[in-house]
Amino acid sequence: MPATEESATITPMKIINRFQDAKFLLSAAKMGQLPEDQAVEIAFAGRSNAGKSSALNTLTRQKSLARISKTPGRTQLLNLFDINEQLRLVDLPGYGYAKVPEAVKKNWAKLIDDYLTKRENLCGIVLVMDIRHPLKPFDEQMIDWTASQEIPIHILLTKADKLKKGPQQATLLEVKKAMSEHPQATCQVFSSLKRTGLENLEAWINGFFLDEEVLD
Repeated sequence: MPATEESATITPMKIINRFQDAKFLLSAAKMGQLPEDQAVEIAFAGRSNAGKSSALNTLTRQKSLARISKTPGRTQLLNLFDINEQLRLVDLPGYGYAKVPEAVKKNWAKLIDDYLTKRENLCGIVLVMDIRHPLKPFDEQMIDWTASQEIPIHILLTKADKLKKGPQQATLLEVKKAMSEHPQATCQVFSSLKRTGLENLEAWINGFFLDEEVLD
């Protein structure tokens, strides 16, 4: 679970993940293709044009770890990236892009649903939203699901460089207000272009390693 006051005595060096060491592990079209281990998995979810791949690349300091396409909706599988023996990042298929055929959308929805409901070592979700278009129906469904499952979710309001600081903060406050009844949800602004909010994202992920049982 994310950091708590009780776990603050853990030596910081033990919890700092070298995100730049992330390596592609595999792509999976179904659950049976996933590794059978207990590595902490943090899933990145979001609409197809929200900037999910860019956020992953910024986090890992790699330009093309997660493929960026000019045509949203190209991520059709679960893409897994290993950082170390403790942590894995999972890029979920983007959702909601109108030009993707309906049959493909249904396959993606089933794959996402299977992963979210059956993957036992899923520990948290980073939900990527374009700061100019937050809280779309898919986003709200994901937030409600994490509430029902008591899974932490961290909202990245991406493409913050597209707005001035005033509108950025206004949107952040708006989303935080909407999340006031969801204690499992946290929120921040983020820009892949300017790396705004990168340290906050790293801290949230590293917070899952403030449990001595995970470190042993």
